[in-house]
Amino acid sequence: MNPKSIAIFNSNDIYPISADSTLPFQQHRDIYYLSGVDQEESILLLFPEARNASDREILFIKRTSELIAIWEGEKLTKEKAAEYSGIEHVEWLESFETVFFRLMKEAETIYFNTNIHGRAVAEVQTREDRFIEWCKSKFPAHRVASSAPILHRLRAIKKPEEIKTIQKACDITEIGFREALKIIQPEVWEYEIEATFSYHFLKNRADGFAYTPIIASGNNANVLHYIPNNQQCKAGDVILMDVAAAYAKYSSDLTRVVPVSGKFSDRQKQVYNSVLAVKNYATSLLTPNLEWSAYNKEIGAFITQELVSLGLLDKADIQNETKDKPAYRKYFMHGTSHFLGLDTHDYGFQEDPMAANMVLTVEPGIYIPEEKMGFRLEDNVVIQENGEALNLMANIPIEAEEIETLMYEK
Repeated sequence: MNPKSIAIFNSNDIYPISADSTLPFQQHRDIYYLSGVDQEESILLLFPEARNASDREILFIKRTSELIAIWEGEKLTKEKAAEYSGIEHVEWLESFETVFFRLMKEAETIYFNTNIHGRAVAEVQTREDRFIEWCKSKFPAHRVASSAPILHRLRAIKKPEEIKTIQKACDITEIGFREALKIIQPEVWEYEIEATFSYHFLKNRADGFAYTPIIASGNNANVLHYIPNNQQCKAGDVILMDVAAAYAKYSSDLTRVVPVSGKFSDRQKQVYNSVLAVKNYATSLLTPNLEWSAYNKEIGAFITQELVSLGLLDKADIQNETKDKPAYRKYFMHGTSHFLGLDTHDYGFQEDPMAANMVLTVEPGIYIPEEKMGFRLEDNVVIQENGEALNLMANIPIEAEEIETLMYEK
């Protein structure tokens, strides 16, 4: 942060549906990352150069009451908030404006927690947005800055405890996957598979799904974000399952493809093994200081050769490709990797080189609508200082023969 700066982090709103219904509360991942506090209407204030040491980090929380305790359950006390967060100075929320005005007399810059994630879609005004409007109206002469670039670099590098938590999410995902294999057969419904995952995730103390699950049989797999999960699985088809657990707010992110009838056809196995080869090659590339552009270029070249071997591309296709529209994009139209952590598409800058202790997905795919099948295989890996990526999903079956054996033995 710049000298004489204050940074403010707000909890998320509880979003209304209609009447008196609301969506379940989801804490803003930044205030959770910095404080561990998982309660609505909380505010974190950071002022490293405050004159009084006790003002350098302050947590503001909603005051609990007997009525709130009866209807919603008790909220954090100051003592519990201090225990969870490690922040000694905890105030009730109603004192925020008084304290904030006092400290802004010392500050020259305020850091707002703006959302600059590349995939962000901002269609509603957030609690953070309302605070920014209010603050600018009250302190128009103060300089402003964004905390997002700092957090993108902090959160991209995972601490050992974070990696351990993501590993736990992956282990729960493995349980769900193995149980799902037991019920997959012709005429099973996609939503039955989803329900199996949900049951075993919650049974093993996951938060639930890390993201809206994709259970896509047959041609549904060619819709990258297929989420209805309401079709019956037919004999001879394959099912693409992009579904994973979250644990302690940390996401895992798994994709597997399995045969409805328990055995891949020759063509299905041929495409499957091509995707697996790309995934294994991509994983072998993940080392510190690797540039994302170089990584994506290598994957593009590798998958192009796989598509040629599958008869999906020929020399003319490659000769006619352009830099902006490479030939392989017809069958592989998304990225190979993204950051993973407190958000499924977690913070990080792809403009920066890769670094040790980043956690990434590796998820190449080949989608063939004309053959009514789509394949994507995805694991979660940690970039390590020694140059060998650590696969947090190494225990989750992925070889075609192993999946066939497990489905035969069910």
